[in-house]
Amino acid sequence: MHGCGLNAFFTTKRLGGDVKGISAYTGIDISNIYLPIQRHTDKVIVLWDREEPRIADAVITRMKDILIGVVVADCVPVLLYDPDKGVVGAVHAGWRGTASGILKKAIDAMVDTFYSDTHDIRVAFGPSIRWCCYHVGYEVIDAVSKATGDGDYYIKRDGAYCLDLQTTNRYQAVSTGILEENIWLSTECTYCYPDRFYSYRYSKGPTGRQGGFTCLRAAHRQVGMI
Repeated sequence: MHGCGLNAFFTTKRLGGDVKGISAYTGIDISNIYLPIQRHTDKVIVLWDREEPRIADAVITRMKDILIGVVVADCVPVLLYDPDKGVVGAVHAGWRGTASGILKKAIDAMVDTFYSDTHDIRVAFGPSIRWCCYHVGYEVIDAVSKATGDGDYYIKRDGAYCLDLQTTNRYQAVSTGILEENIWLSTECTYCYPDRFYSYRYSKGPTGRQGGFTCLRAAHRQVGMI
């Protein structure tokens, strides 16, 4: 989109989900930062104007200078960007959201609402728990498989199923028409690097959050991890 830059980044423990810190880092006022109330749903918010947070696990918008994001502590933060139509999105994909196709629904919303072409959409998957550390029961594999179809996104090791949510969601993204060359995946596992990331499983209970954030800006372009 002409004259429009992109801010897109994933946070580590250093900033986590601290809205004040993220505001200071980006220069975006706190009133212009929008995080949905996450409940592992399949709901997608199309943000047309400034509003109070609602329950959802994905947000898409083409509003300028509004930072949208999701927070996680093992689940996958996913950022979406259509440079042609000037649309951004943020998705929280845990196993329940993955089983209900939350990422596919966010992509579909970009296509249906803003007429995005899936061949134009860029997808970035942030740090999450990987299959080296994510042991789940068969019921999780069954639920995720029904939404994803066949693919190499889990393994069975020592009688346990090991699921990789990043890879699962990559399969789902490609199934919507997203091009493989437009997909970026973090290689870091939140469980393996507890000094760098918050991990619910590593902490064995409530912990902090990091996240993924994105915004259409009028000036500079920035993509990274902080």
